[in-house]
Amino acid sequence: MTINNLYIKCLKSEKIESGAMYGQYLINSLKQGQGITIGNLLRRVLLSDLSGTAITAVRIAGVKDEFSIIPGVREDILEILLNLKGIVLKTKTKDVTFGRLKIKGPAIVTANCIQLPSDLEIVNPNHYISTISTSNILEIEFKFEHGTGYKLAGQTFCQKSEDFLQIDAIFMPIQRVDFKIENIYDNSNSITERLFLDIWTNGSISPDDAISEASKFIIELFNSIMENKVIQELTEGENKIINTTLNPHINIAIEELQLSVRAYNCLKRAQINTIGDLLQYSPERLQELKNFGRKSADEVFTTLKNKLGIVLK
Repeated sequence: MTINNLYIKCLKSEKIESGAMYGQYLINSLKQGQGITIGNLLRRVLLSDLSGTAITAVRIAGVKDEFSIIPGVREDILEILLNLKGIVLKTKTKDVTFGRLKIKGPAIVTANCIQLPSDLEIVNPNHYISTISTSNILEIEFKFEHGTGYKLAGQTFCQKSEDFLQIDAIFMPIQRVDFKIENIYDNSNSITERLFLDIWTNGSISPDDAISEASKFIIELFNSIMENKVIQELTEGENKIINTTLNPHINIAIEELQLSVRAYNCLKRAQINTIGDLLQYSPERLQELKNFGRKSADEVFTTLKNKLGIVLK
């Protein structure tokens, strides 16, 4: 791929243990300073914004809580859940799907024992789950979801025994991204840069496809800015939120100003309860309040300035 002498080239591509993949890429003919800009942007998008599929919940036959022991199974429930987190899944659908495992011992249970829907594939089928040492049956139902980032289980175990046991899910398909930049000098002493990008994935996506998806994400993001999809008008509620953010003193109660009894009572009678309420009044309007004279006004102005740095114009 070449645009104005800019191109990207795959220098190395290989499979690592357990289905994981590694790729090294070279982006050449960059202007000075572009290497770190492109490298940082690609790295952040690759690590944060690419989606994946993971097991998010399980239902184990005969299990009452997460501290139960399954007869004949070497591992306890928490160990099994930890092993299940290591299963890497590949799918083209974003829908919630389900799978099952039912196996009679004695047996060593691995990921390839799980019965999956047709559009789901396990990248590391030899991944260990548990060992059944007797003739007991281990039966598990799995819930698969698609998402981005990391999903913390909302609860460990539901009140009803037939409900699913939630699992922390890691959707991120990219395990690690590194980059380095080299300067290239030509005969005229002008400097260009080249960017080396190293990508490790869990095997659910290839490094080639990862770069492609990250690039599409970046293009769509900036296209939305170029198309001027900016809301020009704000509703009254949104304006209030923005004003609250810009002025951190707006929700402070007027009691914090420690005004004299006369000035305080006048403000409270006028339903002025916070600094935000007070800032809605101009100096002229304040002096129009009943029993609120010039002396009280000067006291309020001076206190606002000395305590909060607010000057009423």
